[in-house]
Amino acid sequence: MSSKRIAVYTKPAGGLDALKASLAAMQEQNIVAKGFATMRNANQPEGFDCPGCAWPDRNHHSSFEFCENGVKAVAAEATAHRVTREFFARHTVNALMQQDDYTLESHGRLTEPMRYDAASDRYVPISWPEAFATVAQHLNALPDPDQAVFYTSGRTSNEAAFLYQLFIREFGTNNLPDCSNMCHEPSGAGMKPQIGVGKGTVTLDDFTRADAIFIFGQNPGTNHPRMLAELRDAARRGCRIVVFNPLKERGLERFSDPKNPLELMGGETKLASHYYQPAIGGDLAVAKGIIKAVLEAGAEDVPFIAEHCEGFGDFRSNVLAENWSAIEASSGLTHAQIQEAAQIYMQSRATIVTWGMGITQHKHSVATIQMLVNLLLVRGNIGKPGAGACPVRGHSNVQGDRTMGIYEKPSDAFLDKLGAAFDFEPPRKHGFDVVAAIEAMLAGNAKVFFAMGGNFAAATPDTERTWDALRACDLTVHVTTKLNRSHLVHGKAALILPCLGRTEIDMQASGPQGVTVEDSMSMVHISQGMNPPASPDLMSEPAIVAHLAAATLPQSKTRWLWLIEDYRRIRDRIEAVVDGFMHFNERLRAPGGFYLGNSARERRWVTANGRASFMTHALPIIPKSDFRLMTVRSHDQYNTTVYGLDDRYRGVYGHRRVCFINREDLARQGLKAGEWVDITSVWDDGERTAKRFLLVEYDIPDGCLASYFPETNALVPLGAFADEARTPASKSVPVRLSRSAELA
Repeated sequence: MSSKRIAVYTKPAGGLDALKASLAAMQEQNIVAKGFATMRNANQPEGFDCPGCAWPDRNHHSSFEFCENGVKAVAAEATAHRVTREFFARHTVNALMQQDDYTLESHGRLTEPMRYDAASDRYVPISWPEAFATVAQHLNALPDPDQAVFYTSGRTSNEAAFLYQLFIREFGTNNLPDCSNMCHEPSGAGMKPQIGVGKGTVTLDDFTRADAIFIFGQNPGTNHPRMLAELRDAARRGCRIVVFNPLKERGLERFSDPKNPLELMGGETKLASHYYQPAIGGDLAVAKGIIKAVLEAGAEDVPFIAEHCEGFGDFRSNVLAENWSAIEASSGLTHAQIQEAAQIYMQSRATIVTWGMGITQHKHSVATIQMLVNLLLVRGNIGKPGAGACPVRGHSNVQGDRTMGIYEKPSDAFLDKLGAAFDFEPPRKHGFDVVAAIEAMLAGNAKVFFAMGGNFAAATPDTERTWDALRACDLTVHVTTKLNRSHLVHGKAALILPCLGRTEIDMQASGPQGVTVEDSMSMVHISQGMNPPASPDLMSEPAIVAHLAAATLPQSKTRWLWLIEDYRRIRDRIEAVVDGFMHFNERLRAPGGFYLGNSARERRWVTANGRASFMTHALPIIPKSDFRLMTVRSHDQYNTTVYGLDDRYRGVYGHRRVCFINREDLARQGLKAGEWVDITSVWDDGERTAKRFLLVEYDIPDGCLASYFPETNALVPLGAFADEARTPASKSVPVRLSRSAELA
C-alpha cells in the first residue's frame, strides 16, 4: 500500500498503471497464479460474470473481457485469506468495530455460519439447520409479516432474486428494499411514465453508430472502466464525446488501452472533445438550456414529435420562456458554453445520452432525468440506430434483480402471475424502500432485518440513525462472502450466513449449476464458477433462500428444495412469471445470452396514452449554503467495498478522509491545502458533523466539494431524498467547513 501523499497524476486512465494495479491486487490476495487462471474465465460464454459492474461484454470470445476494477473484485472474492471460527475467537465485535473498512474486507472469505454471542461479544459457530431454524422462529413470532425487512444487493443472481422475492411474498410482505433505492431509482421513476420503460434504450452496437455521446454525472474510469474502450473507439472514429461533470475526471479526459501493446508504450486517446463543469445539481438547467437553444434554432424533429409525442406545445412554451440568466445561474455554465454544446447536439445525426449517480442522487433527480429524456425526444434520438438513453447502473445484476421482482411496489400484473404460478395470494400492500425501512426500524415497527448481500450499514445515509435502527432489531441476518461493517452493527441477535461467490463451483443434486444476470443493456447471460468453494461449509444463495423458505413456511405449496436441485427448474418458473423470458433455458445456450428487448427502442410507447411525453419542469431552487458536497468513490473501491487506500487518478495515495476543494474557495475560507477540517451538514432536524478531513486542492467549481463515501454518509440526512423516488440526496449535501480540533 502506498505511503500517505497527494501527488498530481499526469498519465491517462488505464495503461501500464492499470496492469500494475491488477497484479498488485492479486499479490495482496496471495492468488497470482490462481488469479490469472480465474480471470481468463471472466465474462466468457462458459465462464463467470464479473462480480463488479453491470457494463455489457463486447466480445464474448475475447480472452480479455475485464478491467482493473474487475480484477480487484475477482481477487477479493478468490482470495486465499480466510475468516474462520478461530479468527472470531480472537476478536470481539467491539474490537473489530475499531478497524477501518479496508482492513475488515482484507481479512478474507468467511467459512461457516456464525451467530452473535452477547455474553462474549463474539461471533461463534452455528450449524446451517440451527441458523435456518433461528430465522424461521423469529419471523414466525412476528405479529405482522410487515415487521420484517428483506434487503437485496445488486450482486444477487436472477435465480436467487426470484426465489427470494417469492419466499418473502409467500411469507406475506412486500418489504423488499434494495440497492436500487439508493442509486438508480430515479431513472426508472422518471423514464417509465415518460417513455414506458425504466431501462436504457441502447445496446453496445449503438456506441459504434453514434455521432455524439453526451455524458452526465458519470465517472466510468473508476465505476465501469470497460466503458472506456467503447468511448475510445467512438472518439477515434470521430464521435464527439461531450462531458458534464463538476469534477475533472481523468477517465473522461484521456485513456490508454491496457490490452493494446502500442498504447502501453506511451500512446493514448483523447476522450472528451468538450468537457463542461456545471455546478453540483446544475444538470437539469444544462439540459433545459440545450433544448432552448435547439428550439430557438428551429432544429427540433417535427415529424417524430408529431407522430410519437404529446405535451410538446406546453413544454416548448415553458422552455422558450426561460430566462438565459436563470439558466446560467442554475447550471453554473455560461450561455456560450451551453450554446456550444447545443451546436454539437444539433449537428449530430444520432446521439446517446448517458448518466450515472451524479444525476440520480439529488432532490430533483427525477425531473433532471426527464429533462435528459426531453433532450433526446426533441430531436428524435430514441428508437433509431446510434441514439438513445443509457443510464449506467453499478452492481452486476442490480437491473436483473428488479426484473425478477425485487421491488417494494410490484405491479398487480406481476403479482397476479406470481400467485397463479405458485398457488397463493401475494400481498398487495406496498412495502418499505430503504429510507422507510430505516424509519420503521427506528420506530420499532420492523423487528427483523435480513440482507441478501451488500453492506447496508455502510451504504445507507445518516449513519448514526441507520446504526441505531439496526441495533434496535431483534434479529439481523446477512448473507455474504466477506466480513463487513454491517455484521458488526447488529441486532439483539445476529447471524452471518456465508455464501458461494460468483467465481466458485455451485454443486447441487443434478451437478454443477450456472446462474444468470442481466447487464445494463438488458442482455441476459449465464455465469458458471470454476474455482473450488472457499470452504465446504458454504451454500449458494438460491440454496440459502430455499432452505430458509422450507424452514419458515412448512405449509407452502412450493417445492423449495426440489427447485434448487437443478436451477433450470427455477428458470422454468421465471419463464412462467416474468415477461420476456420465454424459452429461457434454450436461449441461454447462445454465446452471450439473449436480449430482453425494449419497447421504447422500437418506438412502442407503453405509457398511459401510448405516446412518449415531454415533461415540463421548472429550474430547481437550491437552498443557499457555504458549499454543496457530493459523495464519490475512490478508484480503489467499488460501492462500499474498499480494495485499497489510493485514488490514483485524483492523485490521492494512502488517504480516504479527504475533501476536494478549489483554490479560490480555499482562499475565501482562509484555508490551505493540506489542512484538516471538519465537515458539518445542516438540516431541519439539526446538524451532523464528520471530523478530520484533509483538504485537497482540485479542479471543481466554486462552492462545490467532493469527498468519499461511506465516510461522508453520516452527513446525508435521512429526510433528504429525491422527489418521487426517495433516493438519498448524497450528491448535493449543504455543508460548511471548520478547522479540525483533532490531531491529524
